[in-house]
Amino acid sequence: MPSKFQRKSSPGGGRGGGGLGGASSVSSTPSNQPRKRVKRCCRNFCTFMCTQVGVGALIVFYAICGAFAFMHIERQFVDETAGQVKDLRNKYSQQLWNITEKHNVLDRFQWTEATNAILRDYQGQIAGIVKHGYVGRSPEQIWSFPAALMFCLSVITMIGYGNMVPRTPWGKGFTVIYATFGIPLYILYFLSMGRVLARSFKFLYRSMHDCTQEHPRLDRLDALEGGVTMARKKVIVPSTACLWVIFFYVLTGTVMFANWEKWSFLNSFYFCMTSLCKIGFGDFVPGASLTTTADVNAATQKLQEDIAADPAELAQLQSVAADQHSKLAINFVYMLLGMGLVAMCRNLMREEVRLKAREMREDAKLCMEDTRLRFVGCCGNPRDAYEDDYY
Repeated sequence: MPSKFQRKSSPGGGRGGGGLGGASSVSSTPSNQPRKRVKRCCRNFCTFMCTQVGVGALIVFYAICGAFAFMHIERQFVDETAGQVKDLRNKYSQQLWNITEKHNVLDRFQWTEATNAILRDYQGQIAGIVKHGYVGRSPEQIWSFPAALMFCLSVITMIGYGNMVPRTPWGKGFTVIYATFGIPLYILYFLSMGRVLARSFKFLYRSMHDCTQEHPRLDRLDALEGGVTMARKKVIVPSTACLWVIFFYVLTGTVMFANWEKWSFLNSFYFCMTSLCKIGFGDFVPGASLTTTADVNAATQKLQEDIAADPAELAQLQSVAADQHSKLAINFVYMLLGMGLVAMCRNLMREEVRLKAREMREDAKLCMEDTRLRFVGCCGNPRDAYEDDYY
């Protein structure tokens, strides 16, 4: 009996154990649900980042993060040349005063000669200090958010304006790391945005082309009513259409930058063309004339120190500074979209060039074949003449 009881209890125990094991396996399934959700979210996020919208959002986020990083790093730089310029200004002012006391204004020739010599010396000293990085502005005024954002854009797009450079060792090292990861990201954006814009512009051009061609559309409708699928003719976007798109885009930027940056139309057009061509001389850069918070603080301090200062000027600076963020966003989007349009024109014009090259190759083959046939028709086949003489 005990052995029989044990034999009966052991299967029951096995089933119970199996039931417990099944319960444990079932209970372990909900614990894996958060991990699967995290994996699914990561997979969806990576898939979204590989799309055109994701790449565009990523490059904007990368540029904004880089701007804040450069602002934090470069604003800690202590510009020693500013103190040197101040000492030079006081020194040469004192020398000019000494010359004035010595020669008096009655001896105009000697006073002019001595003054010119001192000013030439002062000019040479200032030129040497400028070569060492003196720009006449504090790091807070130089590295404003608009300027830092345009600097990041010039780094990742490989334009390299050169109007502002990192001065600290940490800033130089961070620039190398930032460019190492930013340039491949920009190339990915350039290629993906070029494909998307080229596909969209080709669809728009094909739709407009079909609207102008009335008879082919009626033939296609008749074929669809008859149950026959009609092959659609391939439409190639001409290069002139791409050039017109770039021209109107540059013209829009010319008017925009001339209005906001107070440039002439020639300088604005010059900046747009050199930037889209990635030349980047750096003599004209948007954001340099924007009113920053440091400018407002400097005007506030001047108003506190100078009683004769106009409070309306400070109020105007504050209102202008509050309106700069929208201009900054539009400038940034204009540059990125312009690079995308250049990539679009590259893809469309490459397709037309390939088609023209294929047509030229076929025409060359036909021309060579026609020349050979004409030569054979005029002179005959030399091999046939040789065989006739032999036999």
